[in-house]
Amino acid sequence: MERRSGCGVHQLCFLFLLLFSLYPVCCRASWMWLGITSVGVPEKLGCTNLPLTHKQKDLCKRKPHLLPSIKDGARIGIAECQTQFEHERWNCSTTKELSVFGNELTSGTKETAFIHAVMAAGLVQAVTRSCSAGNMTECGCDTSLQGTGSPSEGWHWGGCSDHIQYGTWFSRKFIDNAVKNMSSARGGDALLTMNQHNSEAGRQAVAKTMVTDCRCHGVSGSCAVKTCWRTMASFERVGNFLKERYEGSVQVLDRSKRKVRRKEKDHRRMPIGKEELIFLNKSPNYCLEDRRWGVAGTRGRRCNRTSAGPDGCNLLCCGRGYNTHVVRHVERCECKFVWCCYVRCQKCESMNDMHTCK
Repeated sequence: MERRSGCGVHQLCFLFLLLFSLYPVCCRASWMWLGITSVGVPEKLGCTNLPLTHKQKDLCKRKPHLLPSIKDGARIGIAECQTQFEHERWNCSTTKELSVFGNELTSGTKETAFIHAVMAAGLVQAVTRSCSAGNMTECGCDTSLQGTGSPSEGWHWGGCSDHIQYGTWFSRKFIDNAVKNMSSARGGDALLTMNQHNSEAGRQAVAKTMVTDCRCHGVSGSCAVKTCWRTMASFERVGNFLKERYEGSVQVLDRSKRKVRRKEKDHRRMPIGKEELIFLNKSPNYCLEDRRWGVAGTRGRRCNRTSAGPDGCNLLCCGRGYNTHVVRHVERCECKFVWCCYVRCQKCESMNDMHTCK
């Protein structure tokens, strides 16, 4: 039995390596694939057989205890991307391919910018959370603020502040080399600069959204003294912050060996902030399916007939119209506790209209 199970693992590794070697250059494998894998698969494959660059594999081998955090960072990044764009034409859809996002990962659009930003932020969040939980020996709480504060105002720094510096360092170390490898395959130095800038903007988003938590101390809850610490905001808040930057993203000139500059002539001298998202190419409208570029289109997507927003049938369906279906919904209702000891419920039925794009 042991020999059979070992053989199965070796066969899995062989098939994975064969698939990786035959994968098109334009759709390079990405560490983001870890975010859509089943539980236990990365650990079973091991650092050597994962879709990572050589430098990422070396880092993974030196710090194998961080593999769960890398996987978790990819998972929350993908989940937040899909939440933010759930009701829009481009809904951050993923594929089962090793690149996860297909050509969208290297297209140089606003969507490419958001993907790189939210994934880098997800890795910072996951690694920092692991540090604060005490899961690693090389990092823990951030103690740099302890011992300071404002005694006159009745508070001081203490507790366990999130060690975001370590999470940020690891995110740079792990991702930037992968971005360089992927961008060099398609798009050259301009795409490399763009992706690295947006990855850093994602890391800055985690830092910018940090909040201060405090706990009161005193007789009968008088709050005579407060102990405060810095903690990361929920990743939903980070996602909202990045979505705002996406909406105001800046198109830049496609010049590989020059400083990044705005494409608009009137604003060309304005510096580009570290927190801003930048892009090279205008986005397609995402209305019609285009398998060559990995665009799923909006046919069959559910829309809101009464909404004037991006989820409305008029915008989401790109003017093609929509189909209306009547959906029967049955649920438990009017539940009552009966002595003793069970709950008795009625079945309530409702008929609702559901609209999908033609």
